[in-house]
Amino acid sequence: QVQLVESGGGLVQPGGSLRLSCAASGFTFSTYDMMWYRQAPGKERELVATITGFLGSTNYADSVKGRFTISRDNAKNTVYLQMNRLKAEDTAVYYCKPGSLPDWGQGTQVTVSS
Repeated sequence: QVQLVESGGGLVQPGGSLRLSCAASGFTFSTYDMMWYRQAPGKERELVATITGFLGSTNYADSVKGRFTISRDNAKNTVYLQMNRLKAEDTAVYYCKPGSLPDWGQGTQVTVSS
């Protein structure tokens, strides 16, 4: 049974930083690409960042490039999203997802506001 548990969200001022974590279980973590998505109120869920399984190659949405960093620790079955220079438009629920599996976690709320 696939389980994905996101954590690390919260309220932060514009320009601040947060580090999200996603603890995964129930599948062979190291062999899957992992993604971070986000969904803001009234908007569709969008792909934020991807990291491949073996090589750890990364890709980012243009809106977060240069501010967010995705990383993974295959020994801990965990994927991270370091978010710097946060903006109000980054406010959303953030979800992690294994690339080719249909499972989602419960998400973690990120609110950027002064």
